[in-house]
Amino acid sequence: MNPTIMHVNYGETGFNSYGGNTIDSICRMAADIGFDGIEFRGNPPKDLEGMTFEEYVAQVAAAQKKYGLPNIQFSIGIENIYSDDKELRAAGVAKALAKAQLVHDACGTVLCNTAAAAIRSTDPSVSNRDFARHGSAVATQEHWDMTVEAYQQLAKGLEPMGMKFAFETHMNYIHDLPAPSKKLVDLIDSPSVGINMDYGNTVYFAGCPTVEETIDIYGDKLFYTHLKNSVPAAGDRTATALSEGAINHRIYLKKLQSVGFAGPIGIEAPRPGDRFWFAKQDYAYYQAVLASL
Repeated sequence: MNPTIMHVNYGETGFNSYGGNTIDSICRMAADIGFDGIEFRGNPPKDLEGMTFEEYVAQVAAAQKKYGLPNIQFSIGIENIYSDDKELRAAGVAKALAKAQLVHDACGTVLCNTAAAAIRSTDPSVSNRDFARHGSAVATQEHWDMTVEAYQQLAKGLEPMGMKFAFETHMNYIHDLPAPSKKLVDLIDSPSVGINMDYGNTVYFAGCPTVEETIDIYGDKLFYTHLKNSVPAAGDRTATALSEGAINHRIYLKKLQSVGFAGPIGIEAPRPGDRFWFAKQDYAYYQAVLASL
């Protein structure tokens, strides 16, 4: 069975904000529902301002042990990855590696979600929501070279730990669409660096490959998946429950099974409201689909 990961945004009331929740209560929620683990963000939430990363991870590790969650993940990027200062870029790699070592030692983490840095069009008239005109569409050769170099250096430190980092396919990044994401990990060429397939982001691009085609493109570089859903609305998209959007997760999960995907499957709740209920609802739908395949 693939480990089932609850994204921490089920426990948030806004981006990186827990509201009245805590690390302990979020871990309890995940365990009570039946998740195998949680994907936490790479920095403490806004609610815990002043907390160091070490203190943050210690709290996660304590709650992990308390509620018996075997699969804890974090989202860790490389700071200053596109800086003109080579020393700043090197420091960013060293910091990411130190974070990886810490979460590996404290929580037994073996896989982290990752992202490079946003790349936006230099044309100020281009809307931030015009995703096809940002990210890989405007990435320069220097962006490609810097990303590859930084993650090759990071991978050298990850390999002895047996850790892996997976680029989330996400709008406005060099790894926004299937083809550039696969190109990027092929250039990095490390068993420690692959892809986190977030097809819920990919569908924001017109003419994107189908979910089955996307899985085939990634091949053995598919390390992780994010599941979420949405429907077209007024030229954009509106987030929905996992069962109610335009992405057919029955097809998605069946294809993952057919290629023998053994990695973790993460479920997200990028919509406002009663996120505890959304977590139960989405998990129940996910388990029902699995049982029927």
